[in-house]
Amino acid sequence: MNEFKSIDDALDFAIQSEQEAADFYKNLANGSKNQAMREVFIQFAKEEKGHKKRLQNIKMEETFEFSDEKVFDLKIGDYLVDVKASNDMSYQEALILAMKREKSAFKLYSDLAGIAPNSDLKNIFLALAQEEAKHKLRFEIEYDDNILKEN
Repeated sequence: MNEFKSIDDALDFAIQSEQEAADFYKNLANGSKNQAMREVFIQFAKEEKGHKKRLQNIKMEETFEFSDEKVFDLKIGDYLVDVKASNDMSYQEALILAMKREKSAFKLYSDLAGIAPNSDLKNIFLALAQEEAKHKLRFEIEYDDNILKEN
C-alpha cells in the first residue's frame, strides 16, 4: 500500500489510477469486435477521463464537495469466475472483467481511506470509492439485463 506524504501525493496516485482505467477501457474498446461493446467501453473510458479531470481540479483548487450517496451493490460480479482480457472476448466476458476491475478499484480507494492520515484525504478516497461502486453497479445492471435474463 502506498504511503502518501501529502494530499497532493494521494491525488497524483488517484489521477494516475484513473488514467490507467481510461487506457484499459480504451484498449478494450479498440480490441472489441462488437460495436455495442465498443461503445460501452468508449463511454467508460470517457468517464474515467472525467474522473481524472475532476481530481486534477481538486488538486488545483484545493476544494472538494462530498456526497453522502450510498451505492447499491448487486454483488453479481462477486460470484463470477475471473476472465482475462483478450481481443476476442465475448460481451459477457468483457462485462465480468469490467465488474472485477471496478470492484478492485473500489477496494483500493476504500483501503486508502482507512489509512488516510487526515479527514480531508479520507473523504476524497471514500468519494472515489463510491464512484467506482457506481461503475460496478452499472456493469452489473448491464450484465443482469443482457446476460442473466437471456439465460
